[in-house]
Formats: sequence, structure tokens, C-alpha cells
Amino acid sequence: MQDSSIASPTRARVPPTAAVLLRRLLVLSWPVVVARSTQSVVGFSDALLSAPLGEEALAAVTTGAFNTFAFIILPMGTSLIVQSFTAQLRGKDDLEAAPRFAWYGLVLALVAGVTAIGAIPLIPVSLRHLGYAPGVERQMTTYMSIRFLSVGAVVGAEALGNWFGGLGNTRVAMMAGATAMVVNVAGCYLLIEPRFGLPGFGVAGAGWASVCAGWSGFAVTLLLLWRDLRAGGPRSGRLRVAEFMRVLRFGLPNGVNWFLEFGAFALFVNVVAGSLGTTVLAAFNVVLQINSISFMPAFGVSTAGAILVGEAIGRGAKGEVWPIVRLSGGIACSWMVFVGVLYSAQPLTFLRLFTYRGSEGILAVGATMLMLAALWQLFDAIGITLSETLRAAGDTTWPMTARILLAWGVFVPGAWLAVRTWGGGVVTLMLSVVAYIAVLAGVLSWRFASGRWRQIQLVETEATGEIRVAG
Repeated sequence: MQDSSIASPTRARVPPTAAVLLRRLLVLSWPVVVARSTQSVVGFSDALLSAPLGEEALAAVTTGAFNTFAFIILPMGTSLIVQSFTAQLRGKDDLEAAPRFAWYGLVLALVAGVTAIGAIPLIPVSLRHLGYAPGVERQMTTYMSIRFLSVGAVVGAEALGNWFGGLGNTRVAMMAGATAMVVNVAGCYLLIEPRFGLPGFGVAGAGWASVCAGWSGFAVTLLLLWRDLRAGGPRSGRLRVAEFMRVLRFGLPNGVNWFLEFGAFALFVNVVAGSLGTTVLAAFNVVLQINSISFMPAFGVSTAGAILVGEAIGRGAKGEVWPIVRLSGGIACSWMVFVGVLYSAQPLTFLRLFTYRGSEGILAVGATMLMLAALWQLFDAIGITLSETLRAAGDTTWPMTARILLAWGVFVPGAWLAVRTWGGGVVTLMLSVVAYIAVLAGVLSWRFASGRWRQIQLVETEATGEIRVAG
């Protein structure tokens, strides 16, 4: 019997009504929202439960988590294309090909994990040249060296979650994310400070809690994949070289896109924001942690919209794409505007969660930052909606080029000059981010409106070549 998680979508001869579309979007999106939010809670809980250790520990954990994600984001962004392939295959009713893409995602995870372990000795060398205070550098080295042990698991869970999501089952990623969240919060509580007879391991405890969380979430996705294949779902047969290369062809631009943009932002955080002192660095990373959670509902809705876009394209109904984008984008924008209002009205309510043991200086700086962060919320919603839509269509190379040029050619050099050369402060720092996100939203809007994505063929009718690993 075919498992429900990879069931074919109902093929309607007429476009779905707005009510039907909204219902499908909400059914798909709420597990994605939960899954993405739980991912953010992992970093958030590391920061929150490390805050009592002091300002240096907080800066080390928040910035270390940011830097670790900068390493993960290339394979993670690449694995997102698995969702695009499987959604379009589902739209085409070609479910026999779908299981192979789960294995392609696992290959990406294996490469990422091995590479991360090999990079651990390079972490102290890299951090030594970024100008951190000695205590921050030492603790960040410890934290990141541990966190890198979970890279393969995090990418694997992401890849399999995307695979299930593309086939209409977004709850798998939610279950994996919820498992990781619970393990991480419990681990942080037990391992960071002395409790229940344990000595307290400080930032190392936060790192080990995140490692356990990553592998727990991955174990959930592996178990559910094994269950579905044993239940009689379509078998993958032999993996195909040409098919895997096609995954890389469309996936790597998306991964490079995320990696280089995030790398530019990491440089901005470490070198530009870091030049304003430890308090500003810690406050800025706290703002990013807060924003990473509030942003996830919009990201989840956009991802669910992208699944529907992929299905529509797969069944040749490209005329249905704009109504999907309009609906998902409207929901995302409404949410982010609401978040911006909260940031402006009650910044201290969010920031007080992170003020312990002399870190009250974060309140004054962070309040200004969070209120200015309200300005980018709408642009961020537009950008992520259109970015996910273009990725679902296989339009990954052009957005990659645009992001790289804007991030490395405009954003980082402009912020460097404004803050480090011309002496700008916190306001200048934040307005640099607002300007970048606004311009990016405009560029992606132009690309989508051009209709070039309509000409891209992501899924081929036939694939040749085989890898001798049986599925």
C-alpha cells in the first residue's frame, strides 16, 4: 500500500478557489512554521540559558551559533532543491522517481558532515584574526568546535524534511524539529550551569546540548523514511548520476546564494558590528536571535507556498503560481508588519530575557536596534516569499548572482565605510541592514515579474546514468 506521505495531489481541471488554496496553504504551512520556529529555539535557548554566565559568554555563544550556521548554510541551502524536485514530481504524478531524491539529500549531508569535522582544527586559527576580546575568542572556539560535530545531522534532517515536504508531508520536519528543540532545551538546562549534581560546563554545555539536539532530529527523519519505504511506498531503484548532477546544478546556486549572502552578513557581524564593542556585538546578536524566531512564521508560510508553486508547475499550471504567491506573500507580509509594531512598541519586553549579571547595557543598545529592525520586516517578508517561489521554479542562478553582487559589492563595503571609516554608530549599523534587505526585495520582485522563471525546466522526463548504490 502506498504511504499517505507520498500520495499524489488531486488534479483539478480548473484553478482552485481562493478558499481551497488558503486551506491547502494553511494545512501545509503550520507544520513548517512549527518546524522552522523550533530550529530557531535551539539557538535562542543556547543564548538565553548562557546569558547568566555573563556578557562574554553570551557574545561567544550567540556569535558562535551564527558562525556555525554560516558553515551549515551552503549544504542546507543546496538541499532545499530536493523539495523543489519532489514537489514538481508530485505535480507530474511521477512518484516512482521521488525516493531517489531522499538519497541524494543524504549524500549531501554525508559530504557536509565529513567536511565539518575536518574543519574543526581551523576554527581557532580563523577566530584569532577577527579581533574578539580574549575571553570571547576562547569560549567561542570551544562552542564552535563542539557544534561542528552536528553539521551532518542538521543537513540530513533538513534534506529529508524537504523531501517529505515536497511530497505534501510537512509534519515530518515538524516532528524532527520539535524533538531537537526539546532535547536542546533540556540539555542546556542540565549542562550549562551546575544542576542535579552536574558541575556545569558553561558554553561547552550549550554546544553539546545542540549536538545532541541535531542528531536526535536527524534520527526522527531517518526512522520515518525507513518506515515509509518498508510500508510499500515507491522504491528508488538505482541512483542516477545524471539526476544527482541535476540536483547539484540547480541546488548549488541556491546553496552558494545562501552561503555567500550569509557569509557577507557574518563578516558584517564579526567585523563591522564587532568593531563597536562587546556590548554592541552581544546586543546585535540578541536582536538577531529574537528576529530569527519572529521571522519563522513568515518563512514557513513562504516555504509552504513554494511547495504549492512546485506542484502547479509540475502539472503544467503556471497560471496558478501568481495566486499562490499573492496569498502566501500577503500572509507573510501581514505577520511581519505585526512583528515590526511589537518591536517598536515593546522592545524592552524582548530584551529583558537576556539581561543578567551586569549585562544591563544590552537594554539601551538593544532597544534602539530592535526598533530599527522593525523597518526591515515588510521587505524581509517580500524577499523570502519571492525567493522561495523562484527556487521552487528552479530559478536559482540569477537570484544567486543578484544576492552576491548586492551583499559583497554594496552591503558589506558600504557598511564598512559608514561604520568603521566614517565613524557611524548603532543607528548607521542597523540602517545598513534595512537598506540591503529593501533593495534585495525590489530586485527579487523585478525578477519574478519578468516571468523568466516560466522558461526553466527543473525536472527532466528522462534521466540517464546510474550510481551502483541501491535505494
